[in-house]
Amino acid sequence: MWGIDDVWVLLGYLLSIGSTVLCIVYGLIAWNRGREDVESQDVRWAAEEKKVEQQL
Repeated sequence: MWGIDDVWVLLGYLLSIGSTVLCIVYGLIAWNRGREDVESQDVRWAAEEKKVEQQL
C-alpha cells in the first residue's frame, strides 16, 4: 500500500495528518475567542496614555 510495508509507519503518517487537521479545526473555532477583553484593555490603556501625555 503506497510502498509502505510497515503498519507502524503508516500509522505514524495517519496520526501526523490527523493531528494537523485537528489543530487547524481548533484554530478556526477558537480564532476570535476572548477578543472583547483585549479590546477593552486597549481602550483603557489608550485613555490612560492620552491623559499622561496631556499632563506633560
